[in-house]
Amino acid sequence: MTARPLRRALPAAVVLLAAGLAGVTQAAAAEPDVSVTVNARAGLATVADTALGANHAVWDSQLGTDAVADLLGGAGVRMLRYPGGSYGDIYHWKDNTAPGGYVAPGTDFDTFMGGARRTGAQPIIIANYGTGTPQEAADWVRYANVTKGYGARYWEIGNELYGNGHYGANWEADDHADKSPAAYAHGVVAYAEAMKAVDPSVKIGAVLTTPANWPDGIVGEGDTADWNQTVLSIAGPHVDFVVLHWYPGGATAAEALAKPEQVDDMMYVVRREITQFAGADSARIGVALTETNTPVGMDTQPGALFAADTYSTMLENGVFTVDWWDTHNGATQVSTVEGETDYGDMGLLSSATCLGDGVCEPPLNTPFAPYHGLEMLGLFARPGDQLVRAGTSDPLVTAHAARRPDGDLSVLLINKEPGRARTVALDYAGYAPAATASKVFTFTHGATSIAESAGGSSAGRTLPPYSLTTLVLHPATATAAAPATPGPVVAGQVTDRSATLTWPAAAPGGHPVAKYEVYRSTGTTSEEWGETPGTSFTAGNLVPGSRYTVNVLARDAAGAVSWASPPLTFTTGAPARSTCAATMSDVQDWSSGFVGGVHLTNTGTKPIPNWTLTFTWPTARQHLTGGWNGTWTQSGTTVTVTSATALAPGESADPGFTADYGGPNILPTAFTLNGTLCSGS
Repeated sequence: MTARPLRRALPAAVVLLAAGLAGVTQAAAAEPDVSVTVNARAGLATVADTALGANHAVWDSQLGTDAVADLLGGAGVRMLRYPGGSYGDIYHWKDNTAPGGYVAPGTDFDTFMGGARRTGAQPIIIANYGTGTPQEAADWVRYANVTKGYGARYWEIGNELYGNGHYGANWEADDHADKSPAAYAHGVVAYAEAMKAVDPSVKIGAVLTTPANWPDGIVGEGDTADWNQTVLSIAGPHVDFVVLHWYPGGATAAEALAKPEQVDDMMYVVRREITQFAGADSARIGVALTETNTPVGMDTQPGALFAADTYSTMLENGVFTVDWWDTHNGATQVSTVEGETDYGDMGLLSSATCLGDGVCEPPLNTPFAPYHGLEMLGLFARPGDQLVRAGTSDPLVTAHAARRPDGDLSVLLINKEPGRARTVALDYAGYAPAATASKVFTFTHGATSIAESAGGSSAGRTLPPYSLTTLVLHPATATAAAPATPGPVVAGQVTDRSATLTWPAAAPGGHPVAKYEVYRSTGTTSEEWGETPGTSFTAGNLVPGSRYTVNVLARDAAGAVSWASPPLTFTTGAPARSTCAATMSDVQDWSSGFVGGVHLTNTGTKPIPNWTLTFTWPTARQHLTGGWNGTWTQSGTTVTVTSATALAPGESADPGFTADYGGPNILPTAFTLNGTLCSGS
């Protein structure tokens, strides 16, 4: 991430734009060119009541107005962030001031809460770490929850504090003499203790860096570890959630729209860091993405497509809120994106600002395309729905699906091609839909509203260019009272080739639970590993150094099947013993590449001459760029280093390398030496 200035939108008068619904009918294609698979057995996260969020800011003259609250509420926004990005570290709530920044009249905390309540949204509040104190934050909690009874549960401690100059870039206010991650982490502990002393029910969030986004992985001067390891190790036992921001970049709309495919790996890395560094009971720590936006087509259809894809993928990974930057922000640069005027405005709603060349935005509060992207998300996934795995045969068409408590299934289809309609064939596993969709919602390129229709096949669809489509499907037959969803699956002992899984028993439905079925998900495919009448299962014949995602379903004596459990992802390691040992380390990182090292030891009793070490990158986005202490090559994702130097028993070698990565950098854990799988160090 690069430094970003304090964001400000210019004040303007209120003009509401009325938008009518336009009917768009989609016909099923005779010869589909994209296959879509929805797998209800591969359960993902359940949608939280705070899932769809947006940022609100004290420089916005429209903050808290009925017009804006009604628009946000109509889009399904259920979380609002205040007082606005970097302003969080200069804002003082008692007198509604932000020294060094602009605060619009009528944007105080009570006004914000009035708008949030009208919207139907919960607040997520930035407590001022940069220029504030723990006592100021505690007083805010007291006023909000004791004096006023607002029930404000979620509180972030500061904004992007890694941008305080410690790593070089300096955009975030921080008056502390010590600007290290350790100082921030100890500050979080002090804030948490002071705020929870007032109201023990509040949830405290600490700021993390986002994997593969600056300054992730960088160890600053005087530090012993990077930002995330340091903050989690110190503050982890005292916080309830962590905060990420994601501005993924991309020079073109196509590049930006491809970025959500990184989210699964991003969240895997974050969860692993939390587990590794945050101490006991770290599974309780949630994840919030409180800022995101796209660099291309912010106000036009790419913004809507990016929002729909990013929110859905983040929510599938258990993020409890995704908050768009911003409600109003202001025009910065006019461009044309696929025939539509884009103002470079990161807001959901127009600020009605004009640029120096005389080009003006639409009337105030006119919804931009990303607003309708959020609106579509509200129609697709509702609080309490369980997201399930969906995938396609073409990366330019993405799919998401949600199973509803009433038995319905919704499917969101995103066509990222600007000039081509795509025909899709839909296939379902673990769910039998009625032949005809009950509702269809469509948002097309250049439209000013979402169109609603009924009918059409549940097995096929034509997607307009650059469009969002949601199908709502009824089950083909009435479903019997099924067992309750099995509780979260926990991995006990995980070795290089086996894993023991356990889960709480599921409550019966109409009949007693007869057995549990364990499924491993690979993309949209589920492979049944086995079944058991009990609540534990040991999977064998696994591949060392590999990532596995599993779900458990309960089946009763009448054959009724529960929803899938929340997914569990675990990674097998290296064997406990071998004639060699090897581990990789990230020696120096710059958030898009790194210097790495492999420590290799002959743990056997015989010399190893002319050795060849092989490993596989966990992602296709990692690429070897050079190496030493051996001859390095890469083919596909497989890396090989060879050496004519012999290794005597007990002797070690340290081949090193440089590599680039585009997306989360996950290090391999399985290495083979001359065909023998090595143990870890």
